[in-house]
Amino acid sequence: MPLSRILPLLVLSVIAACASREVLQAKSAAPPPGVDFSGYWRLSVDSPADRDRINAAIGQAAGADADIIPLPPDQNRNEPPRARSKSQQPGGGLVRVFLASGEHLKITQTAEGIFISYDRSVVREFRFGENRTVSVGEIVAQRVSGWVGDRYVAETLDKNGMKLTEQLHLAPDRQTLYRDITFRKVDNSEVSIRQTFAWDGSLQGKEGEEPLRHPAGK
Repeated sequence: MPLSRILPLLVLSVIAACASREVLQAKSAAPPPGVDFSGYWRLSVDSPADRDRINAAIGQAAGADADIIPLPPDQNRNEPPRARSKSQQPGGGLVRVFLASGEHLKITQTAEGIFISYDRSVVREFRFGENRTVSVGEIVAQRVSGWVGDRYVAETLDKNGMKLTEQLHLAPDRQTLYRDITFRKVDNSEVSIRQTFAWDGSLQGKEGEEPLRHPAGK
């Protein structure tokens, strides 16, 4: 085929690929009145079956090229999170962390964003209204987060079209925090789980922790 015919086909292919690529939509940077997730939260329901569903979805979707690390295996609640050696990492150590999990959360909400400490080992920052590129090592993804009603929603989209969506919202009595996690695979099928956390006042002022007010103002 002549070069003059090949070049237009290549251009059309590139345009089609760009047109089909999803772009995450920006979200509100303004917190709704009276909504504050700050505090100490303890996981009240821990289901290994939920972790298995997410891990299976990640493995089926991306195999060794997965950009989202599986949730950790079940472990004794009295043990600290164990580090994963390179030989134990999925995909030969190529998997990068975009999904954090823990049994104890410390959430600090400021005027600009939310900081979440998972089991005092990993801290994640979400900026209100952010629309930015995030990277861990050589893995690059788009991150959009902000307010949708009284929920805080964070979406992370990788180059392969896999998307991680996390939503935080409080129960009406503000004693319970829900974390909804949805993992969308490259074939557009989805797996979702809900983690339920109860307000844990027992951590107030312990081991150097600063007091955080209860989200209900208590």
